[in-house]
Amino acid sequence: MKKFLLVTMITAVAAIFILTSPPQASAQAASWQDIQIPPLPAFKPAQPKRIELKNGMVIFLQEDHELPLIDGTARIRGGSVNEPASKVGLVDIYGEVWRTGGTKKQTGDQLDDFLEVRAAKVETGGGPDSTTISWSCLKGDLDDVFKAFAEVLQNPEFRADKLDIAQKELFDAISRRNDEIGEIARRETVKLAYGANNPYARQAEYATVAAVTRQDLIDWHGKHVHPNNIILGISGDFDSAALESKLRAAFDAWPKGPAVPKNQIQYQPAPPGYYLIAKEDVNQSSIHMVGLGTTRDNPDYYAISVFNEAFGGGFSSRLFNDIRTKRGLAYSVGGGVGTNFGHPGILQVSIGTKSQTTIEAIQAAREDIDNLSKQPITDDEIQHAKDQILNAFVFRLDSPDKILAERMTYEYYGYPPDWLDKYQAEVKKVTAADVNRVAGKYLHRDQMAVLVVGNTKEFDKPLSSLGPVKNIDIAIPPPPGEKQQVGENGKPTASNPEGKALAAKVAAAMGGMPKLQSVKTMHVNIAESDSGGPPSPVDVFLAFPDRMHVDVETPQGKLTIVVSPDAAFMSMAGMGSRSMPPAQKTEMLSQMQHDLVYVAQHAGDPSFTFTAAGTEKIGDVDTAILDVGGAIPWVRWYIDPKTGYVLREKYKAVGQSGPFEGETNLADWRAADGLTMPYKHQNKQDGKETSSAEVEKIEVNPQLDPKLFAKSAEATAEKQ
Repeated sequence: MKKFLLVTMITAVAAIFILTSPPQASAQAASWQDIQIPPLPAFKPAQPKRIELKNGMVIFLQEDHELPLIDGTARIRGGSVNEPASKVGLVDIYGEVWRTGGTKKQTGDQLDDFLEVRAAKVETGGGPDSTTISWSCLKGDLDDVFKAFAEVLQNPEFRADKLDIAQKELFDAISRRNDEIGEIARRETVKLAYGANNPYARQAEYATVAAVTRQDLIDWHGKHVHPNNIILGISGDFDSAALESKLRAAFDAWPKGPAVPKNQIQYQPAPPGYYLIAKEDVNQSSIHMVGLGTTRDNPDYYAISVFNEAFGGGFSSRLFNDIRTKRGLAYSVGGGVGTNFGHPGILQVSIGTKSQTTIEAIQAAREDIDNLSKQPITDDEIQHAKDQILNAFVFRLDSPDKILAERMTYEYYGYPPDWLDKYQAEVKKVTAADVNRVAGKYLHRDQMAVLVVGNTKEFDKPLSSLGPVKNIDIAIPPPPGEKQQVGENGKPTASNPEGKALAAKVAAAMGGMPKLQSVKTMHVNIAESDSGGPPSPVDVFLAFPDRMHVDVETPQGKLTIVVSPDAAFMSMAGMGSRSMPPAQKTEMLSQMQHDLVYVAQHAGDPSFTFTAAGTEKIGDVDTAILDVGGAIPWVRWYIDPKTGYVLREKYKAVGQSGPFEGETNLADWRAADGLTMPYKHQNKQDGKETSSAEVEKIEVNPQLDPKLFAKSAEATAEKQ
């Protein structure tokens, strides 16, 4: 109790002393503008140790004893800019299969298990200029994990099954590349800035990915992975002398290989003008005014850095203050003169705005660019920009691994080791004259290509009100073998007499040509089950040649899928609707074109090709093979020559995991309303059974409400 009273008294006395002490007039400034900001202290981060082996391998060692971890990354010269144009995607595939394909001693799956029990990782990847292989592990596991790293680095196996998986993953990415407006804008911006055929702008296609073979991966590795093409950086809890000894023992005897030639790349920016990509399933526009930027070894780099920050670099930049804050035209806006280490960056002003303010936002950006000559960047703007850059500078190098990554980058691109050391001093030296000089030198509105991706129906004015417009086609070329007029082997096909006779036999077996050609609509009730699961009711409404409405009962409610030339969407009660990506719409229409009734209706159509292609035994039946193509994507029928029934069909299609070989076995042919149709369907993808369907009822030529193929009022209010 006495102790408590004593403490209370001391506290009270201290409080009285504080309250009765005279104020310190000199401790507080009258205004925030009078506060003296001390200069930033000198920042000299610890540099990694550089070692060069006699075979040309460069090694950087950066000690960091904060945690018992050791991380390493090897960067190898040569990237996707060096891959053949006919095999774009090779380096992406290589970067995955290098690791997943395992080594000559271990499969990739075995390596996964080996690393997992050690909470370690070994990873590989591919990029535009280089490929990488890295590891991360606990200090105590370094010996084991480093052996695995070295084995993957020097003795990869590139197993074929992992190549197949990597290709399918890329196929899936290709099929979805037009789904998001931002991805479309980013991709096409690069093409406009560099030229569509520039290696930095090329994109993988189904054909270029399918062309990549296991031997291509082996050849790439053999050509590029040599010690004189490698920069290895290691950071973590180690003793540099001991680790250097270990690395020399591992790599000193590795002989040099051929050096990777320096890239000789031509840049052909698109001519100035307006470029449009119409995307009707969005309510916003992505606007990019672009041109060719420069590299970071340009003497103007430091002035450009300050200009970029002042003009379009953040919340206090001119573009942001005017277009977003003052005019309220954008939720995102920024830009400047882009710079890169190894190749020119992209000069760009980008705006994200709602569809209804598209043209107004473009005009606002044009005014801000023009105003640079009338209202130059001021000293206050420049000082603020410098403060932003310099205050953030330390965060570029606030950890040993970031310092190491910077040094490896300078080494890779041939920049001086002290390049970043000069950065702060050079930024501080930039003057208003420097900033406004580079603005006038690099940024010219009349030399920029303006890309707009958006819903043209909702624009405030037509884009053509600003000048001539070039439409950009972003349609995805189909997979090999899916083009019209080609058979399964990719060779052109044409009808032959035997093929025409088989087509006529199928038409007769299904009810005869007059009956087939009278079919305009169909309603089919199906019970469909996936992979042996319980059947789900499916209602299909068809209006030939190009309208389809499908209702599927799911545990979450009824899912509706609609495809027509005017609309392609999926909807679910209470959840709104989603527009279908163009690739999926195309795929759904292809399915309709493969419908037995639709193809048989055109047995005498010269725009269709019917080519007999031999025989094949299915069960006890020697079926006649008929390749169908021409006006529709290729499909192969296997026909019972006695009955004219199609027992199997094969085709190429695109699913969620990319292209696949489809197969459907058809059975239980029955007559219904004058047509003879198969009531049982067994589906396969790439040889694996995926679903089965049993037809319960077929109606021929029912009256279909046109509203079935249009969005309802509820569905039109899409969820965003």
